[in-house]
Amino acid sequence: CPSALDLVPFGIKPLLRRAAAYEALERYQLAYVDYKTVLQVDCAVQAAHDGVNRMTKALLEKDGVNWRQKLPPIPTVPISAQARWSFPSAGAPGANAPPATAPQGGPDQTAAGMERARTLKEEGNELVKKGNHKEAVGKYSESLKLSQECATYTNRALCYLTLKQYKEAVQDCTEALRLDPKNVKALYRRAQALKELKDYKSSIADIKSLLKIEPKNTAALRLLQELNRA
Repeated sequence: CPSALDLVPFGIKPLLRRAAAYEALERYQLAYVDYKTVLQVDCAVQAAHDGVNRMTKALLEKDGVNWRQKLPPIPTVPISAQARWSFPSAGAPGANAPPATAPQGGPDQTAAGMERARTLKEEGNELVKKGNHKEAVGKYSESLKLSQECATYTNRALCYLTLKQYKEAVQDCTEALRLDPKNVKALYRRAQALKELKDYKSSIADIKSLLKIEPKNTAALRLLQELNRA
């Protein structure tokens, strides 16, 4: 990723992938900086918003309320780099320009739409806690119509696993991995679903990919043992 960034400074893909790698290595401060840098380049990248939220939570737990004071400096992205990734805005001055890259979200990318999507996801999360997985699927589905967020796909996949809808779980995990190729939850849950579908070869491939990211993931190691016995 640093080599790619030397060639194209502030490139979104290498920044996101390096952030995911830092996150997997539990180097949360560096991951946070990369996710925040992406948002300077393009504030519409949902994977970066998700990453910032995850890192904020992790750093708060690790370093307490003063976690921001321990962060390395976040680079300032020059206007020229921002312009490279965005179309000129036809709206009022200061309006968010649509991203030049493939959009991460669904059809409604307004602030109200994003907020509604977040609320629906949280409602789904509460239903999962109560064991209402079928109703949660409905909430997550509504949320995904507004914003294609990685965490929403993995959450819905968990519901599908519980409901024994394994093909749907595989599809959701695949969508999550399209947004975040190193998402551990998506790899693990797809491996679980593929195991139930008796596609052991593909399941093992997902677990091995996961273990490259988190070699000591006990749940993944246990599932790999089960697959080797299958």
